[in-house]
Amino acid sequence: MSDTTDLSAALGRLAGARVLVVGDVMLDRFVYGAVERISPEAPIPVLRIEREAVMLGGAGNVLRNLAALGAQPAFVAVVGDDPAGREVQRLVSEVAGGEGHLLLDRARRSTIKERYIAGGQQLLRADRESDTTLAPALADAVVAAAEALLPEVAVLVLSDYGKGVLCDSILGRLIAAARARGLLIVVDPKGRDFARYRGATLVTPNRRELAEASGLPTEGDAAIVAAARRVMESAGLAGVLATRSEQGMSLVDAEGARHLPAEAREVYDVSGAGDTVVATLAAALAGGLDRLTAARLANVAAGIVVGKAGTAVTSPGEILHALHAQAFASAEDKVLPLGPLLVQAERWRAQGLKVGFTNGCFDLLHPGHVALLAQARAACDRLVVGLNDDASVARLKGPTRPVQSESARATVLASLASVDAVTLFAEDTPLELIKALKPDLLVKGADYSAEQVVGAAELAAWGGRLLLAELVPGQSTTGMVKRMRS
Repeated sequence: MSDTTDLSAALGRLAGARVLVVGDVMLDRFVYGAVERISPEAPIPVLRIEREAVMLGGAGNVLRNLAALGAQPAFVAVVGDDPAGREVQRLVSEVAGGEGHLLLDRARRSTIKERYIAGGQQLLRADRESDTTLAPALADAVVAAAEALLPEVAVLVLSDYGKGVLCDSILGRLIAAARARGLLIVVDPKGRDFARYRGATLVTPNRRELAEASGLPTEGDAAIVAAARRVMESAGLAGVLATRSEQGMSLVDAEGARHLPAEAREVYDVSGAGDTVVATLAAALAGGLDRLTAARLANVAAGIVVGKAGTAVTSPGEILHALHAQAFASAEDKVLPLGPLLVQAERWRAQGLKVGFTNGCFDLLHPGHVALLAQARAACDRLVVGLNDDASVARLKGPTRPVQSESARATVLASLASVDAVTLFAEDTPLELIKALKPDLLVKGADYSAEQVVGAAELAAWGGRLLLAELVPGQSTTGMVKRMRS
């Protein structure tokens, strides 16, 4: 099995993973505008504000990433009694629902990071925050809230931004409680003293943080390993996943040192990338994956979010697309996860083009497939093919199928001139995909009746057309497989 197929299969383990996040939550506010002149009052640009956006930051961004990955996160944090705190409460409720537990500190100012952006460039960041240690009674309440959730999760994430929530007494008690239950503990650390996190499974410092904590240089693989081992020994940590920007990541633990090359093609904004690493790592570990596989998935996820603006998140579909990128080679641009596919479909429709859709396993491409795709493409302007992923093919066709991996099947389909886009789906039928895409034309083989075609009823609701394509006699993948085996 290839690395791509291996990681693609592992990706499914993130769904429903139970993770508890405790730490410093903040509100990230982005103010976008245009700069067209310099202020007459001082040599500074004048930003003409066009729009604003708010989202969860800090530990809240870990929460957002976990939810985007399909995990089931729980959350404990502290906010002030102010408008920013109420905005955080609203956003946490949207993401975590009843699993979001925010404690109120009336003596505290909620943390806000406000970024002013023009032309894709950040002009200024303004911070409003408190970093005082919690009062003893509130610290006890944080620990009690977290301990009540520990029986329901597999991994505890401690997201430390140095804002006072994860004080030493809280850290010690939470780590001890998690270890007593046999849970894995992932820490996004802050400061020079990693001994505060003694007993953690993994800490995820960046290169600068690792250098400060170890007192050693961190340039080059050997130096990273030496620094990681220093903090593991001095702080009582089981492992270190060091993030190294353009040099990728290094995982150092009792099994040795493994260096993962950077996955980003283009770096646009590194804000929140560390949160994505922590979230993906924690979800993967909670899903039962080993540390190296979890780190590899986290590396791919980080490579995706640094290509986006702001404190971004990524989805399993985007990760799957990134995993397949090399295998898809020149056909890569045609193979799209659902989100980008829907955007592309809207672009086509804006140009007055009609979008057609067909689906199948397409395990061994044969003349019957080619004929069906040609008929479909002749009846529309752009043809989208929904492709069953490996797991759904196995469910539909049996444990010996597919003969070819999903990346191989997608590559072959995308190479055909009759196909304009390919998207993978994991369900046994493409109904949800059809409902999301809303094609103008739905195509199946003439061996189906209109009543048997999945999505035909929904198609009628938005005025789409059904085409039952003529079949080439004697052509089927199942028959080909039987002949090969006989």
